[in-house]
Amino acid sequence: MQSFIDVYGFLMVSMTLQALLALSLYLPLMTRQLSLASAGVYARGGNMAAIMSTREFPPTPEDGVFPLSYLLIEMGLAAAASAVLAIIIGIPALRLRGIYLALATIAFVEVVRVVSLNLPITGQAIGIFGVPQPFRGIGYLWISLPLLLVSVWFVYRLERSRIGRAFAALREDELAASAMGIDPTFNKVLAFTLGAVLAGVVGAVSAHLLNTWNARQGTFDVSVLVLAYVIIGGSRTFLGPVMGGLLLTALPEVLRAFANTSGLPDFASQFLIEGRLIIYGVLIAISTLFFPQGLITPELLRRFRRQMETRKVKESLII
Repeated sequence: MQSFIDVYGFLMVSMTLQALLALSLYLPLMTRQLSLASAGVYARGGNMAAIMSTREFPPTPEDGVFPLSYLLIEMGLAAAASAVLAIIIGIPALRLRGIYLALATIAFVEVVRVVSLNLPITGQAIGIFGVPQPFRGIGYLWISLPLLLVSVWFVYRLERSRIGRAFAALREDELAASAMGIDPTFNKVLAFTLGAVLAGVVGAVSAHLLNTWNARQGTFDVSVLVLAYVIIGGSRTFLGPVMGGLLLTALPEVLRAFANTSGLPDFASQFLIEGRLIIYGVLIAISTLFFPQGLITPELLRRFRRQMETRKVKESLII
């Protein structure tokens, strides 16, 4: 068991963090806004945590363990800064729709990357090394797993609240929702801000997990990966992005294990190990054709719920 934890502990933490990133993209999608800004806000949150932990806070104690209270402070500050940034960007950007909004948020991601490459405080192209760690390996689950559970519960409650119903109305028909008295700008900016807050917090935790942070952590590739989690998992229910993030983060390790044990030629094994983006692209194309709403849909959940209720009724009759 210990050897399994040593080998796959980092992967398990990464799965939970990527599921959180997928949720951060799902939140603006609740109002039908294709925002790819999560990677940029994620990078900013990581930059803040790396700078504060290496330059602003007192030196790490001699035992080498970064105080957990400092990490919680960083998460709070990253959430606040991400919210302010999202409001500043969201009010003008969310007037755009569809592909135009996606392009605008991609531009934001590139601006954050270029700024990080040129600012001395972020380490420029080299980045910031030696970010102190409050945990080792799987210990980060004490932060990431409760954060995932709380975020899932929050989104679940949000979907069933008055604000969530307003989000759903905007997703189905913005013109009809406006005619019913729903403010599109307020609700879109709110959804965009909630997603940004979550992405910023994930970035702060990830900086400590990776022990280093640089401009490559928040690129367009990250935006594509997070979008793949949502599209393949399902964009009509909050469980879709979570499952997409968990499964697709584990997929490279599954492919690596398959490549090492299948006896494939060297070029095929190398492709399975390093061709992650190509494989994700193929999966997106396949899911778009055969599973346009993703693997997990509201209809699937309703069918599962009916089956469980039917089974309970049958069991009660047998008893």
